[in-house]
Amino acid sequence: MRLYLASRSPRRRELLNQIGIDFDTVVFRDGTRADSETDETPQPGESPVAYVERVARAKAIHGLKIVEERKLPMRPVLSADTTLEFNGSIIGKPVDRADAAAILRRLSGHTHRVLTGVAINHMGHSEYVLSTSEVTFREIDDEEIRHYVMSGEPMDKAGAYGIQGRAGLFVKHLSGSFTGVMGLPVCETGDLLKKLGFRPL
Repeated sequence: MRLYLASRSPRRRELLNQIGIDFDTVVFRDGTRADSETDETPQPGESPVAYVERVARAKAIHGLKIVEERKLPMRPVLSADTTLEFNGSIIGKPVDRADAAAILRRLSGHTHRVLTGVAINHMGHSEYVLSTSEVTFREIDDEEIRHYVMSGEPMDKAGAYGIQGRAGLFVKHLSGSFTGVMGLPVCETGDLLKKLGFRPL
């Protein structure tokens, strides 16, 4: 069986390939033409846990809608959303380089939580799972932050860093799922897929 991945993330594609899942990608519009159904703006008073579930489920629902509109073969639609929680605040993707640097300064020397929600929508049935990890950064000096931001790596990533890239140098301790911090927890995702009859590996 194949499924649809409702995500632009190359990391999620890489991780699905890693566990032997065949898929096609459903791409959402972004920028000024972005789909309102997948708006990632936090709602007033929304907790990070509620936020990541809402967005992950919305992406799966909208992905299925696109499949139906395009009259594509009906298959499960998998989506995911990753956000950071630091001192009770939601930290998403940086809006520009200055914002990326500011986020990294906030995280420097502290522990934050990485929340990745995974949703699957198939034939009107929805499944969801949350992966929670704790990441501790060592102290990062301004010169390191400047060089990292100039690399461009932080710009499309929640929390302004990619643990699988150069920012691995900043990580003093990780408790939880490395792949969850990357954007798709493969253990939890595999369990969801098995409920639908997929057999990774």
